[in-house]
Amino acid sequence: MSFDSTIHDKAIQLTKLTYEITGAAGSGHPSSGASLAHLVSVLLYQQMRFEPMNPGHPASDRLVLSEGHAVPVLYAAMADLGIAYRRFDGPDDAEGTLKPMTHELARTLRAIDSPVDGHPNPALGFPFFDAATGSLGQGLSVAAGLALAARMDGLGKRIYCLIGDGESREGQVWEAVDFLIDHGLKAVCPVFNANRFAQSEAVSVQQSADVLVAKLEAAGFDVRDVDGHAPEAVAGAFSAHAQAQHNPDAAPVALVARTVKGWGAQSQHGNGHHGTAPTGEALEAALAELDAKHKQLGATADVKLQRDLLPPEKPGPVKREQMPAFDEACRSFGQEEVLAKGVLATRKAYGISLRALGHARGDVAALDADVSGSTGSASFKKDPELTGRFIECRIAEQNMVSAALGMAAGGKLPVVSTFGKFLTRAYDQVEMAVLSGQPLRLVGSHAGCTLGPDGPSQMALPDVAWFRSFGTMRDHRGHPGFYVCTPADAWATHGLVAAMADHPGSVYLRTMRPETEFLYGPGTTFTLGGHEVLNQGRDLLIVAQGYMVHQANAALEALDAQGVDATIVDLYSLPFDEEALADLANDHDGRVLTLEDNYGGGMGSAVADALAATGDGFTVKQMHVERLPKSGADADDILAYVGLSVDDVVREALGMLEL
Repeated sequence: MSFDSTIHDKAIQLTKLTYEITGAAGSGHPSSGASLAHLVSVLLYQQMRFEPMNPGHPASDRLVLSEGHAVPVLYAAMADLGIAYRRFDGPDDAEGTLKPMTHELARTLRAIDSPVDGHPNPALGFPFFDAATGSLGQGLSVAAGLALAARMDGLGKRIYCLIGDGESREGQVWEAVDFLIDHGLKAVCPVFNANRFAQSEAVSVQQSADVLVAKLEAAGFDVRDVDGHAPEAVAGAFSAHAQAQHNPDAAPVALVARTVKGWGAQSQHGNGHHGTAPTGEALEAALAELDAKHKQLGATADVKLQRDLLPPEKPGPVKREQMPAFDEACRSFGQEEVLAKGVLATRKAYGISLRALGHARGDVAALDADVSGSTGSASFKKDPELTGRFIECRIAEQNMVSAALGMAAGGKLPVVSTFGKFLTRAYDQVEMAVLSGQPLRLVGSHAGCTLGPDGPSQMALPDVAWFRSFGTMRDHRGHPGFYVCTPADAWATHGLVAAMADHPGSVYLRTMRPETEFLYGPGTTFTLGGHEVLNQGRDLLIVAQGYMVHQANAALEALDAQGVDATIVDLYSLPFDEEALADLANDHDGRVLTLEDNYGGGMGSAVADALAATGDGFTVKQMHVERLPKSGADADDILAYVGLSVDDVVREALGMLEL
């Protein structure tokens, strides 16, 4: 009886099924899957603790497939083990029904009516996965987030992450490596699949197994350098990780597995087979080679493979109370002077709101990228009762966003803060979270052009247009892909933080650096998709967001002197109630002026799209940043430079009325 021969038998079975299902699909990455076959066999049939019909159990071990294109070999194992997927019977079936994965379902890989997608995606019905992968380099960060969530719950689960050697060129992988060491996340076992070939050619020497081992050791890992097709060696390395996880004196364990791309079938070795699914005679030849390999190895299932039992731990109850109102929060934190002054930057108001949210809910964590003093999240960090739930991510925004995705998948409510400008480098990671069906709560400070002397390298300017595009579609739950919120004052900020926390989908909240006076008070309720009418007129509808609401207010006196009676709408949320806005526009003879201190394609374009869709006649003038900003003394200085001063607003308003 031999463990080796049993794993060889299983690996060849899975590899054959991988070739069969990709052959049926006519596409896929079977050679990548073949390189993982032994690693997957040892993990799913021996090492991982999970229940096949309840793979989403909160205490179960997790597997993140960062090299998502290799997923057919996991589908093969899931079909063999009967791991549950969620079948949805029609668009109204929101919950679905758990059913065991079958070989027949696996053979529907990549079909439009099949949940068996070309890359892993939990939102399509596979709770075994925690995140959509396929955009390379992100999985280890997701695994880190899952480990943080498990730590908050006191769970001893293990999180395995399979990473391709080619994708390890991505800088985010090393952001995640540093993050794991910084936070002592030994529950995560990074597994580098060193099969030597990427898509177009062999990987660089810099991504070779030898260099990967050296890099990981330099970072602080105990690296197990193993033959990825030697079952005993692979199992021993995983056992070493399990032992080190709870040993305070042990270094974290990582694996570098030296594997063969296309293992088991010589015709599939080497370069030129990535993303190619053999069919016809080529498929038959590959399957025959695998049969010959089976015979050569004497592979027989003569040892019963048995996983460890699922850990008995379960998360305890988590505090969840209603967030207090803004004035109550200020008083409870000894900041009554804020209320007396009636002036506060929205980024500072966000800090108060985040702290209040943390006290109200035990599942909240705050993540920041070394700018907590600027974003406002430092108030959460400095609170003795909350500091343990503050996650410093350093200057590594891509890792931060993917870690937040992992925490959300682990049942937590992570709130991510950084400059809105710096979130742009994590747009890919944001999109993968949307694909995953996991909600993100992102807060981008220093939004727009009003931040003053620091200049345009710190300004969030194209962000509204990009995030707004997600609001034009609906996610797997029927919610807008993202709400984009730009509050104009502290009260609105607080209300929208509360709304963001309660919403089951994703929200991007933009805050500003300048101090702004209060426009609202305790009587106003803020909702995602909502707006507020601040001044009721009849001649012209001015629709503004953020700082430009204050510019619109300042323009009212000059307009009134010219006999113009204008209505001001604070359109703090995108998307919004399009019918209500169209009614307001019609009340002003269709004349609409939009104001925003970011680049075009944002709020003004959303208003124009909504009004055009009605088929009625409207005149929409969009005012936004139309030239590259630069440093200036203050907000007024910069707004004048980009054509958004109060005088500019008055001139455009009068021009629309031909005055």
